[in-house]
Amino acid sequence: TASDTVGNDGQVDAPVASNIEVNYETVFDKEAFNVWLEKIQNAELTAFDTETTSLNYMAAELVGVSFSVEAGVAAYVPFAHDYEGAPEQLDRDWVLEQLKPWLEDDCKAKVGQHLKYDANVLNNYDITLRGITYDTMLESYVYNSVSSRHDMDTLAKKFLGHTCVSFEELAGKGKKQKTFNEIDLEQAAFYAAEDADITLRLHQAIWPLVEKTPELVSIFKDIECPLIPVLAKMEQTGALIDPELLHIQSSEIGAKLQELEIKAHETAGESFNLSSPKQLQVILFEKLELPVIKKTPKGQPSTAEPILQELAQDYELPRLIMEHRSLSKLKSTYTDKLPEMIQKTGRIHTSYHQAITATGRLSSTDPNLQNIPIRTAEGRRIRQAFIAPTGYKMLAADYSQVELRIMAHLSQDKGLLDAFTKDADVHKATAAEVFEVTLDEVTTEQRRRAKAINFGLIYGMSAFGLAKQLDISRPEAAKYIKRYFERYPGVQQYMENTREGAKEKGYVETIYGRRLYLPDIKASNAMMRQAAERTAINAPLQGTAADIIKRAMIAVDARLAAEDVDARIIMQVHDELVLEVRQGELDAVGEEVRRLMREAASLAVPLEVDV
Repeated sequence: TASDTVGNDGQVDAPVASNIEVNYETVFDKEAFNVWLEKIQNAELTAFDTETTSLNYMAAELVGVSFSVEAGVAAYVPFAHDYEGAPEQLDRDWVLEQLKPWLEDDCKAKVGQHLKYDANVLNNYDITLRGITYDTMLESYVYNSVSSRHDMDTLAKKFLGHTCVSFEELAGKGKKQKTFNEIDLEQAAFYAAEDADITLRLHQAIWPLVEKTPELVSIFKDIECPLIPVLAKMEQTGALIDPELLHIQSSEIGAKLQELEIKAHETAGESFNLSSPKQLQVILFEKLELPVIKKTPKGQPSTAEPILQELAQDYELPRLIMEHRSLSKLKSTYTDKLPEMIQKTGRIHTSYHQAITATGRLSSTDPNLQNIPIRTAEGRRIRQAFIAPTGYKMLAADYSQVELRIMAHLSQDKGLLDAFTKDADVHKATAAEVFEVTLDEVTTEQRRRAKAINFGLIYGMSAFGLAKQLDISRPEAAKYIKRYFERYPGVQQYMENTREGAKEKGYVETIYGRRLYLPDIKASNAMMRQAAERTAINAPLQGTAADIIKRAMIAVDARLAAEDVDARIIMQVHDELVLEVRQGELDAVGEEVRRLMREAASLAVPLEVDV
């Protein structure tokens, strides 16, 4: 067995390699297949993996499946290797027909590495994967979200001291890369069987580590694992967009970009390439002699985003460049790209990742639907291109100020608890306290400043950061913060306790016990240490918010399925769920979603949901 060496963060470092004799079998005939079918039907837990032609789950075709029920022993059942001279294989439809009852049986426990992908591919063959009991990617993520990546090759090295055969070794790289059906069966079979075997061994190595902390077991069993089928369903459903609307918007943005370019050239007094940092640097700092705020490691004046942002407050050219940058990003990322991403279903299908962010939030890629800007008119118009089919409506439900409410719960600060319990406007209440006026006297500007303070502090913002954001002097910002802490002493206490606790334990936790390790909390470099302290303050808030909306998604999905309602969740944007609902059921579904989201957690203050 592997003997573990424990690192200084309480986490397992590289174990000593475990040399297991492996016995892998390739299944070519019905007799051998039936032996394995009986094995997996009687097993307490089966590691299961699919081999396919593509990473895009909507387009992927199954090439074979592999199983393992004991460490070192595994089988690969190929059925679609179609290169010249490939040996005869079992028929895909026959194999899937035999497997379907087992795959769809909730009582047959399965473990996989990133099973959501396998579930999505099986869905293309009219099979609903059930009995997802463990997922090694998520076990590793729940155990420690920041220590390493959570892909199988990384985990095998880390927990088993084993180097897996990599896909590129078999398939080559780049344009000439083969798809799995073109790979020689002898090599393919070992690779596929190893996937199942290593998945089982990883589970046997990681799960006991998770089990040492009951809260982590519950994060896995009550939140992450039940979320897999919910996300798989959302991904398969996809979202409908209006490509026409986006084409129109693209050409309008294109025209606007040209205007901005002409303006920039006029302001600079010559034409230059707006996207060339080199040319920009010459124009800004040599020709126009703008102040150099920061230098690159090579000693050149920097033209990075934050620098331009700062210069844009006083100078026209950086402002034009900033606007040009953000519009051209919208165009390339969304208005041009989204119509190209429509798949054979007529919809776009994103992927939600459960094991990427340190805090437990989901992230979305291909396309990323979670960062379409909402503050600009152009960003809002991109959102309008997301439409519902005829007879349906889009319903969006989002938590109101959820992180501040969690702060009230965690800090138990009387002032904050009061404001939320009375359902007061919390920014207005803060403004009244900090600027020492009555609620009725609070101006819009004061409320805006109070909002910046409320949100700034939960991200660990300093007086310097606040001064910059509100465009006021540092002493003035420091005075606001001091007054804020005098009025909300519980918040200050929470922050101090959190920093201390993080230094002591090396991690912080959400309300539900999800952990975030902070390796830099004792760093000798002050900037690294302060960044870790800011994370320590914010992560329990952001992480708890992530836990809450995941719980809500599981509850909403279960209720819609149980009631057989014509509605489905199609997107999650951090604190917001977007559903597609048949028109006649809109009010009932809206009320139900609001109720389930509010009941997803019981905090010291009520959760509010805007529908």
